[in-house]
Amino acid sequence: MKKILVVGGAGYIGSHMVKMLLAKGYEVVTLDNLENGFQDAVVGGEFVLGDLADRNCLNDLFTANKFAGVMHFASHIQVGESVQNPGKYYQNNVANTLNLLDAMVANNVNAFIFSSTAAIFGEPEYTPIDEKHPKQPINPYGLSKWMIEQVLADFDKAHGLKSCCLRYFNAAGADPEGELGERHDPETHLIPLVLQAASGRRKNITVFGKDYDTPDGTCIRDYIHITDLCQAHLLALEKLMDGADSMAFNLGNGQGFSVQEVIDVAREVTGQEIPVVESERREGDPARLVADSSLARKRLGWKPEYAELSTIIKHAWLWEKNFFCGEGGKQETA
Repeated sequence: MKKILVVGGAGYIGSHMVKMLLAKGYEVVTLDNLENGFQDAVVGGEFVLGDLADRNCLNDLFTANKFAGVMHFASHIQVGESVQNPGKYYQNNVANTLNLLDAMVANNVNAFIFSSTAAIFGEPEYTPIDEKHPKQPINPYGLSKWMIEQVLADFDKAHGLKSCCLRYFNAAGADPEGELGERHDPETHLIPLVLQAASGRRKNITVFGKDYDTPDGTCIRDYIHITDLCQAHLLALEKLMDGADSMAFNLGNGQGFSVQEVIDVAREVTGQEIPVVESERREGDPARLVADSSLARKRLGWKPEYAELSTIIKHAWLWEKNFFCGEGGKQETA
């Protein structure tokens, strides 16, 4: 049984990844400082409360365990906050990741999965965005991720550390079994915000701009189901552990959905009105952000199982009702 270290495994994507790894028969150790994660979201394996800034913690962890691979989901991810507080992002997303990579090299662990972002591409020159698109990040968040992608290329040349960087725009949905879901604080993602309006946890949803060059005038974004996302990470990990060279892939659903489509489908799924407030465009919001994932489909054999927007929203709605609204006996608020 191979042992995998999941850093940030108590967060949204990380917790779903831990559950999938356990279901596939892997032994899992989760490392999380719980700044943004929840220990009760870690459904099994060993949990270690610790921080990537703590080199002693990392040394102890790698000395005590023989890891076959490491998966990194512990980055800060708020674009706006990264502009206001860039030091926080460079410290955590860059310096702390270097600590982790140093520990891997010192302990001969050579398979690394990096949760990157399509923000490394900046303003799109064309869509859908493939791997050859110029990398021109426009905020510290995107820059921090792109820096690590370049660091990983250097670590491969110098130390033979093999990595796979997976770039995507919007992880969405929830565990199909309703056990896990999204609970960011504050929440900034469209689908959970829309469902909060449906459940009554917020009064309305704001639509920023209805005059874009899209079929219905609202922005189009790429939403990928959290389970499909984790499946791509697992396929990449297994490739690396089997001896594959370093890789980088864009992940997406292949088409994208508009803000209005999300609201319309959420109304159908929930049966709720979902009040909408229209506002001006936000600065820096492109009309379309869609990833071309054909290379990942070809090289990894990845095929999304939950590509339909209605399915993504159904699973997220089940989580919203069960966890936040009391159905199923869970807590009323986050």
